Amino acid sequence: MKVGFIGLGQMGSGMAGRLLTAEHALTVFNRSPEKMQPLVSCGARAAKSMRDFTDAEVVVSMLADDSSVEHVTFSDDGLLKNLPAGAIHVSCSTISVALSARLATAHAGAGQHYVSCPVFGRPDAAAAGKLFLVAAGLPNVIDRLRPIFDAVGQRTFVVAEQQEKANLVKLSGNFLIAAVIESLGEAMALVEKGGIDRHSYLDILTSSLFNIPLYKNYGSLIADRNFTPPGFSSSLGQKDIRLTLTAAEALSVPLPFASILRDRFIALAAQGGETQDWSAIGSLAAQDAGLA
Repeated sequence: MKVGFIGLGQMGSGMAGRLLTAEHALTVFNRSPEKMQPLVSCGARAAKSMRDFTDAEVVVSMLADDSSVEHVTFSDDGLLKNLPAGAIHVSCSTISVALSARLATAHAGAGQHYVSCPVFGRPDAAAAGKLFLVAAGLPNVIDRLRPIFDAVGQRTFVVAEQQEKANLVKLSGNFLIAAVIESLGEAMALVEKGGIDRHSYLDILTSSLFNIPLYKNYGSLIADRNFTPPGFSSSLGQKDIRLTLTAAEALSVPLPFASILRDRFIALAAQGGETQDWSAIGSLAAQDAGLA
């Protein structure tokens, strides 16, 4: 397929690489041109602007936030004005429910298709094609995307025809991950203050009741106090919790734990931790307990 890819951060680079491996005709775009070079060296074509996607069948965007997605879609040089009729915009970004609904309406009005497909997984999973995909859109359009999904993920969950529902699932999942990170940090601070080695404690947890990758991976980062370089920055984690609370307010669903998590991310940012991995909120309980 003729595929465009926008956004070559840690996640996007890995996903685009998988599409090249699957032998799709790939055109890539990134605001920082130097990030395109490794993929161009492997056979991708570098785009100078959205005008280079006028012959694309599919364009995948993997961007940091709502404003970035809005710019590449709605600007004078954006996807709405340059994608051909019948082409598909697949947004893998973690964005607001409201923006996802707006994208669906706008692309339909332009004779294009829109599928929301946020992903679960860190950069190493993206590079290995082991992401979990949460897709929403018209069934016939999603069927056209199966070769794309199979190249970047190990399983695709189709949740609804209404595209914004995939974003709601993604935000709820990130809320749960952040809650696990915070609770792990608090539990480790408790046992460490009581004289138990935190690495030994993590081994007990992950060898018994919590023998799952989420606890192993984030628990290791917290136990090692290893938060740089980030796989997912705390500033993005704060953004996702903010979007979760916005979605919850619109649905009249109280999320008291999400409000606590918002404050934890704000506290980390106040200490200069915006560029650390979002698992760094798991270290705040140890600081509060007076541990080194």
